[in-house]
Amino acid sequence: MNQKEISEKYIPSGFSVEEHKNIFSYVVAEKEIVAVCQKLYFNDGLQLKTITAVDEKKSFGRYRIFYVFGIPGENIFLAPYIIIKNSENFPSITKIIHEASCYERRIWSFFGLEPIGHPNLRGMLLHENWPNGVFPLRKDFDWRERPKEATGKYEFSKVDGEGIYEVPVGPVHAGIIEPGHFRFSVAGEEVLNLEAKLGYKHKGIEKLFEVFSIEEKLRLSERVSGDTSFTHSMAFCQAVESLANLHVPERARYLRMFFSEMERLANHFNDIGFIMLDAGYSFGGSNCARIREKIMQWNEKLADSRFLRGMNVIGGVSKNISAETNRKLKKDLEKIQKDFSQVINIAGESSSLLNRLQSTGKLDRQIAIDHGVLGIAGRAVGLEHDARIEYPYADYSSIRFEMALEKSGDVYARLHVRIKEVHSSMKILKQILDKLVEKEDAEIIAKKELIFAKNSLSLGIAEGWRGEIVYFVVTDEKGDISRIDVRDPSFVNWTVLGYAGRGNIIPDFPLINKSFNLSYSGNDL
Repeated sequence: MNQKEISEKYIPSGFSVEEHKNIFSYVVAEKEIVAVCQKLYFNDGLQLKTITAVDEKKSFGRYRIFYVFGIPGENIFLAPYIIIKNSENFPSITKIIHEASCYERRIWSFFGLEPIGHPNLRGMLLHENWPNGVFPLRKDFDWRERPKEATGKYEFSKVDGEGIYEVPVGPVHAGIIEPGHFRFSVAGEEVLNLEAKLGYKHKGIEKLFEVFSIEEKLRLSERVSGDTSFTHSMAFCQAVESLANLHVPERARYLRMFFSEMERLANHFNDIGFIMLDAGYSFGGSNCARIREKIMQWNEKLADSRFLRGMNVIGGVSKNISAETNRKLKKDLEKIQKDFSQVINIAGESSSLLNRLQSTGKLDRQIAIDHGVLGIAGRAVGLEHDARIEYPYADYSSIRFEMALEKSGDVYARLHVRIKEVHSSMKILKQILDKLVEKEDAEIIAKKELIFAKNSLSLGIAEGWRGEIVYFVVTDEKGDISRIDVRDPSFVNWTVLGYAGRGNIIPDFPLINKSFNLSYSGNDL
């Protein structure tokens, strides 16, 4: 679609459209933003990707708030925005679009801009020891200074009634796991309400993106969520490459797809095993850990990093795959797939495993829609969303595979989405390896000076193993990167964990939590 077609279909007349390659932005009056977003979301059926603010007070005496929507199948994004001058508030759209809630709360916490009309305006990620009136994503906040410690109080949601009591769990947990606090309201054994308090892993990632060099920014993107180092850095690179009008060589695009699928395999094997282990089925747990280790060893051989760090560079990838390695990979991946299939066939005969998984931690489809649930959790209730298909990046448009879907929305469904995705990834990897046989000595890095477009926008999108990752990047009048907004799928999916926990018992929670396996650090930016 060209600008004229997009304007005619999605943008009402009277708006002046600015084109930034595949992003079309236009300024909207504050009083009109609710109606504009309502039209895009409900009437046009577009997907909300992020809502974020940009501090431009020093240059233009204003803030801008962008509302980024994606057009599935077109790889095009609309970014209407409002300008805030002489005030520190803006109209909330949460009562109309529920999934906007956490984005607006994050803007309130980090920029101090209040969404007027928000139904539940509590702070987000910054804990009670953070002082009021200090907003770390404003440009005048010095990242090197430590604010004075405050003594606030966090108010959990309350469930009143006779015989109801609260059970706190965390933030420190058994085993090697990131910190997060969970508050259960229980009547007898049944969980009536579950609320997660996060932010314990907050490390100022988005602030550091403002001050780091471009090389440091790339390394930082690998550490947003360590188990998704490759796909996070790929989404970042794609956004930066778009700003610099940098065309990644074909072989590098296929290699990026290859390593992203290897990352997906390693994490799916890990989760499938731990779900079975949490259900008391140690055979599945031990064997999936063994199979995962084979993928991790291949990662180390190919990239000198089990987590594929250092593989993505701006303009391509740092390492190639030789023809001999290609042949060995094909043979080993076939063995791994056969091995995995045998484990799953044996596990499928366990009635006790089936009993623990079915109907446990069920997520209602409408709740998933209202919250904009992504990735595994969304596909487990039948939501057909996958950035590899809807917004094909790299060369996914040339690869054939089926989207892994289930309908029941319980732990069983989330397990089987992963199992199906393992086989899909194997199919994808085989196609990529076949294509890599050709032109073995082709370029894998585009060599061009990095000059970013001035006053511009870009968006990098990639389907991580948990779900869709988005990097929204803004440059200033000098062409310097002034804002990087990161949206890990966990930021969206944490909002529905409480719904999946209701009606279960507390001993089911580790199993339910593992079936989502959300990133604490990816959320706590």
